[in-house]
Amino acid sequence: MTRKTIKTNYLQTIDWLNGNIVDWVSAGQQYSLNGGQTQLAKYHFAFSFDGSITSPDGQYSFIYKRLGTKGLLLKNDEIIREINRSYYHAETYEFPAAFITFENETFLVHCPIDYCQLDFENVETGEIVTNIQGRKPSDIFHSRLSISPDNKYLMVCGWAWHPVDTVELFEIAECFKNPFLLDKSSLYPDFGTEINSASFIDNDRILIASSDEEPFDDEEPPILPQKHIAVWNFLTNEISKPIKVNGEFGNVFAINDQLAWDMFKYPKIINIQTGEIESKIEEINSGLQTSSILYGDIEKYPQICFDKASSQIAIKIDSTTIEVLSP
Repeated sequence: MTRKTIKTNYLQTIDWLNGNIVDWVSAGQQYSLNGGQTQLAKYHFAFSFDGSITSPDGQYSFIYKRLGTKGLLLKNDEIIREINRSYYHAETYEFPAAFITFENETFLVHCPIDYCQLDFENVETGEIVTNIQGRKPSDIFHSRLSISPDNKYLMVCGWAWHPVDTVELFEIAECFKNPFLLDKSSLYPDFGTEINSASFIDNDRILIASSDEEPFDDEEPPILPQKHIAVWNFLTNEISKPIKVNGEFGNVFAINDQLAWDMFKYPKIINIQTGEIESKIEEINSGLQTSSILYGDIEKYPQICFDKASSQIAIKIDSTTIEVLSP
């Protein structure tokens, strides 16, 4: 693991753009890993936004309050419109948002109608193309959205009452054809334990991590034991041999089919085939997140941004410091 510390004048959000880190809230300040800094935009946004995502082509961005209800959809730093979500338990889980490209158009995936209803909104027209009559979404709090590398699947790491963490997948093209498919996923890891973290490895495999909660069935041993990791092929519904990690973990980002970042407490690289921690930097605080449910002060959960293309991960330490780590 290699470490690069970037100092800034004032930092609000971090996201990756073409191998650099950009703060869209602060006039698009871009920080390169060689120490250079450029300003991509004109406007600073006077609100306590603390999260951002960028569309695949870099043209659109979405800045938002992670544990709030407000966001702004931008095109080349110009405001397109304000985006809102339900107030309901908004202070306990991160704003659900992701960009997808479908038939050469860009859509924002979020929950504009109700906390439990996933929708696709055309960023240019504002049309919520999936908001059709008769929708009856399951009672899921959607959060931590991610898109498969081939742009075919949406993964949602959310939660439901008891409370329990959930992981669900949706085939994007099929959901455009039939939005009712967004109401209840038929594709999820069902291995007897709560899955509290998941990350795409490639187009058909996901690294899944189980929590320390009791198995769902106290009479039948779970396929995936508590506090283990495994690789799930979601197309064939096959799971690799579960691996017990030699240390604390709970917030994983797959580097490849052999290694993964984990950000619980401090950055570490886990060998997902053996469970050994191959590298770590304990003096970097990367937060206490082990779930889609966040309790207490947001400062316990710093902004973390993973760049799948380079396998690098960035952590916003404070308003003047970014730590960038490479495997």
